[in-house]
Amino acid sequence: MDIQTWTWILVGLTFSVYIGIAIWSRASSTGEFYVAGKGVHPIANGLATAADWMSAASFISMAGIISFGGYDGSVYLMGWTGGYVLLALLLAPYLRKFGKFTVPDFIGDRYYSNNARVVAVFCALLISFTYVAGQMQGVGIVFSRFLEVDITTGVLIGMVIVLFYAVLGGMKGITYTQVAQYCVLIFAFMVPAIFISIQMTGNPIPQIGFGSTGADGIYLLDKLDGLHRELGFNAYTSGSKSKVDVFFITAALMLGTAGLPHVIVRFFTVKKVSDARKSAGWALLFIAVLYTTAPAIALFARTNLIETVSEKKYSDMPEWFTKWETTGLIRFDDKNGDGLIQYVANKEKNELDVNRDIMVLANPEIANLPNWVIALVAAGGLAAALSTAAGLLLVISSSVSHDIIKKIINPSITDKGELIAARVSAFVGVCIAGYFGINPPGFVAAVVALAFGLAAASFFPAIVLGIFYKRMNKEGAIAGMISGILLMLFYMLKFKFGLFDGGKGVVAALSSDWWFGISPEGFGSIAMLVNFIVAITVSKFTSAPPESIQKLVDNIRIPSGAGEATH
Repeated sequence: MDIQTWTWILVGLTFSVYIGIAIWSRASSTGEFYVAGKGVHPIANGLATAADWMSAASFISMAGIISFGGYDGSVYLMGWTGGYVLLALLLAPYLRKFGKFTVPDFIGDRYYSNNARVVAVFCALLISFTYVAGQMQGVGIVFSRFLEVDITTGVLIGMVIVLFYAVLGGMKGITYTQVAQYCVLIFAFMVPAIFISIQMTGNPIPQIGFGSTGADGIYLLDKLDGLHRELGFNAYTSGSKSKVDVFFITAALMLGTAGLPHVIVRFFTVKKVSDARKSAGWALLFIAVLYTTAPAIALFARTNLIETVSEKKYSDMPEWFTKWETTGLIRFDDKNGDGLIQYVANKEKNELDVNRDIMVLANPEIANLPNWVIALVAAGGLAAALSTAAGLLLVISSSVSHDIIKKIINPSITDKGELIAARVSAFVGVCIAGYFGINPPGFVAAVVALAFGLAAASFFPAIVLGIFYKRMNKEGAIAGMISGILLMLFYMLKFKFGLFDGGKGVVAALSSDWWFGISPEGFGSIAMLVNFIVAITVSKFTSAPPESIQKLVDNIRIPSGAGEATH
């Protein structure tokens, strides 16, 4: 069977499973809709957290970034992995013990202020919509290539599927769907990696193949370094980014991870604080399978791409090349008219433009793997994007229905009324997310990296200070969150989109105009420091929080009673 037929079969089967799970586990109360009734087993929650965490950026884009950036791309690997460890050890158990539905719920109650809650809701919505844009873009890329529809149609199909199981099942449906999605995405990621590792090195373990020699006896990393130098690119194993920018991007990704509302809420779904710790450990194990494999896939894909296209006749290109051309994600411009593809670092002479988001998806085709493996990768990419998109939509809907409508506008709303409001909010949210997916501000991982910067700039200080600093009051928290998020927004809009820069946009983002030499992806670290400084300073000059709040903070941190958390 051809690739498209296999794709329809595998995507159809996986989507049927997701929808079936949503129908089986549909939510009948707000407790089930928001936190799955707080009854999820730690292993199941670990699987669901891994799927929620490993978005389209991890599955589709991260290996692509490493593939093109080499050493520079490792900042995403280090930042995202380190950030999850930070979240699991430093914040998750304490937040579970607090026992709320959402991050704005925690901030509103900890800082005894609806104003703090509103600011937190604004930050949660901004982070979630920025993040979900990358997921919907990933869905569009997969559909446009493998089902041969345009990206807009692909995004619309993804919207319908996510909306169905997110609105019907809420967190309960999303959790068990994400368990299935993890199984799909990790199988789809590992199978081609194992195939290609055997092809290139004779070793079936990609992580070992990454450091092995090929059939010619040359280490693959040395071989790719040589290919890069021949084409004028930086050596694959050396970096071109400044150490300052690498440090701040890594820090922003780490600290942003610890402030991501859709990941934090996963730890609210287990029965006990000890279960939150266990599920964090399981999730780290499940995440490590993909994250330790990504560098190997990046190496294999980059080597195969260069050897397939460089100095080869365009007329001799295999079918995968022309298929990807129709999506606009590979473009060949024969500048010298000789019919050969000149793929070089020199922009004046280079004739090939390759979108880095296609590397994982195109990798099995470049390696000439069986059609079912190629289709499997498409199903895996969709699983990764849809699992995270569903988690983000839940954050969006719960922020509106629980934190705004229930807690501020209409405290007397019935459980049924709140559930309806949550589902309507999810519908509106998926429509907005679809728009951003169709009109994305950059490649998937770049969009997602900005969401991490926003999370680091807003939530991380408020959560850390809320748990570990009894003196932190509502005035300090509000001032800090507003300062951090606005500074990050300004920097992002100025240097990523050119809003305050005469329309230079990406040109400005690549120039020496950056403050302190820090890119927009890394500036969340600076905005986070500003948040901390403003929050602590303002709290020093304003009244201390009530005694009841200080006792609440003590209760969160003290291990005694760490069994059933109360709500």
